[in-house]
Amino acid sequence: MSDIPSPDFDPPLVIVDYRSSWRDDFARIASRLRAALGPLALRIDHIGSTSVPGLCAKDVIDIQISVAALDARIIDALTAIGYTQVEWIVRDHRPPDGHGPDSDWEKLYFRPPPGQRRTHTHVRVIDRPNQRYALLFRDYLVAHPETAAAYGELKRRLAASLANPADYADVKDPAVDLIYLPARRWADECAWEPSASGA
Repeated sequence: MSDIPSPDFDPPLVIVDYRSSWRDDFARIASRLRAALGPLALRIDHIGSTSVPGLCAKDVIDIQISVAALDARIIDALTAIGYTQVEWIVRDHRPPDGHGPDSDWEKLYFRPPPGQRRTHTHVRVIDRPNQRYALLFRDYLVAHPETAAAYGELKRRLAASLANPADYADVKDPAVDLIYLPARRWADECAWEPSASGA
């Protein structure tokens, strides 16, 4: 859901062991984002594999900014501090149970400012399915380390076997859905709400 290739930005696909420094990297970047966005950002969360303790990942911090609406004020605030909007990325992968309107999966996506460590910054509307998907996926893997370990092994094998790194996200999305579907059931059973691991 979070690994977005680009036709003009295709770094090597390398999966590394979990690094405790990822949490601190996120905190520093989130602090700057919070200062720039102020009340426009309802939540700023560390998402994706680097947010799951012990899980191997690409050395790229995934960040989700939750907002009330996707509007020009968000774009202006982020570009003012050096972020670049990737205008062709406008929505997320829709899982098999995603039967609502297309707007449920819309987002804004940004590349980091020059000189900042690699990040994927996703802006999604709070409480829409794609915003909750990212948080549920994270929280489910944190609560189910065996599933996280199996997911990590899948990522390592994909990275080692794919001839074209740009195919990584397309191949991985169905596997993410296989985790997300039982995560939905788990969420219903435990009355899940997103953990407060953001800024």
